[in-house]
Amino acid sequence: MDDQQIIDAAYRGDVEPADAADAIHRTIAGLDRGELRVAEKVEGEWIVHVWIKEAISLYFRIMGMETMHDDPFEFHDKIPLKSGLAQANIRVVPPGTVRYGAFCEPGVIVMPGYVNIGARVGGGTMVDTWATVGSCAQIGRNVHLSGGVGIGGVLEPPGARPVIVEDGAFIGSRSIIVEGALIEHGAVIGANTTITASTPIIDVTGHEPVETRGRVPANSVVIPGTRPKQFPAGTYQLQCALIIGQRSESTDEKTSLNEALRTFEVQV
Repeated sequence: MDDQQIIDAAYRGDVEPADAADAIHRTIAGLDRGELRVAEKVEGEWIVHVWIKEAISLYFRIMGMETMHDDPFEFHDKIPLKSGLAQANIRVVPPGTVRYGAFCEPGVIVMPGYVNIGARVGGGTMVDTWATVGSCAQIGRNVHLSGGVGIGGVLEPPGARPVIVEDGAFIGSRSIIVEGALIEHGAVIGANTTITASTPIIDVTGHEPVETRGRVPANSVVIPGTRPKQFPAGTYQLQCALIIGQRSESTDEKTSLNEALRTFEVQV
């Protein structure tokens, strides 16, 4: 059996996790080197490699707790920190953390934030202070995750899509992106916006509102909003996200981004 078949069998319970240890370790090492990834875009659609997510879950089962020192810090965990940052041209500012089994392309900057196992972060991306990139999340190139952004982890069930933020997106401070939400390329998410699988995402730029869920279209400018809902106890405002415009196409992404932020008065 190849590694995928061994891991599938161990996850089903047909093989003891300890007997699949070599395949599990090879898979996590492949993730750490960027040779494997949890999800990838194929012919315009994101696909999930279920067996790799299974390997991560099994990795937690076979690893024992140990005390790790990185003076002046002490950690007690099952998974070590990522190593070889200088050779990989990754900047991690103390006490920022990238866990083993995550992959960051050259040019990634991690301020005192966190990148979990299985995640992938594209080159030129900034993970700003107290921003978190959850397990298996896929963050594109030249993305800015502003201070306090929460990118949720999606490890189980194995077939569930992780959170995906495509190239060139800007996620404003304290925003929360969870439950496998997809932020398409170039989108601008204003501060304090929450996007879940069930959050109504309402395009209000036309004569009639157009509602979607779980996906922010490319180059959209999004801010937090509310809309009323009737309950037995009365009418209350529930959270939603509003698409208020489109980021202009430009060969200079930074110029285009600044333009969008000024034009639509988006708080970041």
